[in-house]
Amino acid sequence: MLRKAPDSGADVLVFDLEDAVSPTRKDDARNAVREVLADPAFDPDCEVCVRVNVESEAIESDLSTLFANGTELRLDSVMLPKTNGADDVRNLTALLEDYGVSLPIIALIESASGVLAAADVAARPATDALAFGAEDLSADVGATVSDDRSEVSYARQRVVLAAAAHDCTALDTLVTDFENEQRLRDDARRSVRLGYDGKLAIHPAQVEPINEAFTPDEDDLEWAERVLEAKREADAEGRGVFEVDGEMIDAPLIAQAERILERADAAGER
Repeated sequence: MLRKAPDSGADVLVFDLEDAVSPTRKDDARNAVREVLADPAFDPDCEVCVRVNVESEAIESDLSTLFANGTELRLDSVMLPKTNGADDVRNLTALLEDYGVSLPIIALIESASGVLAAADVAARPATDALAFGAEDLSADVGATVSDDRSEVSYARQRVVLAAAAHDCTALDTLVTDFENEQRLRDDARRSVRLGYDGKLAIHPAQVEPINEAFTPDEDDLEWAERVLEAKREADAEGRGVFEVDGEMIDAPLIAQAERILERADAAGER
């Protein structure tokens, strides 16, 4: 399954050593992941991440197995679950350095402490992305979450704001009901509206609907291109504000147009 994962079409694969693994099978999982990542034949056309465990002793076991004997791995980042503060990122960075490794960290924000400390976590140099985890957060605060996730809306927005403030990628929470495609599509569209850059998936069938949600449609793409073309003309004429389709365009809408084109480029639509 690890070797077939690149066929899903995801931009990033996350090989999980934490919650998806039974406590009695941790060593088996570590060895399986290391075998795949150390195989020169495993060279997917996407990024590869490993989600490590939470407790320091377990993380040390993860890293000692993965990086034993200085083996070179096909690995682009590490996901840190239940990140409660900047010290968690700092400690993981130090552990990686003990093995001579420097990798970007995806900090998974899924506790009350983590949400409140999201900006400090994002400010750490090693933090490349914040990922929001609604399921564990709900358990942490004792919330019962409905389909519209309104109960965690504050936390969801706080995480994306913290990421934006510190130039981090923001990844939205997953939808656990992988058989409910309509719910996934609705939730992914909300992720886009909130400003998230991507979304976690728990099943390969979720990748295509998520990618579609983050790919601008033809109308949005045409609008963005008209805005930037009008901006070029306005710049040439020395005008700071201009009109497109009867709407006055200024800096925030220009930034929105640029973001739409960036998403289109990432999806290969231009």
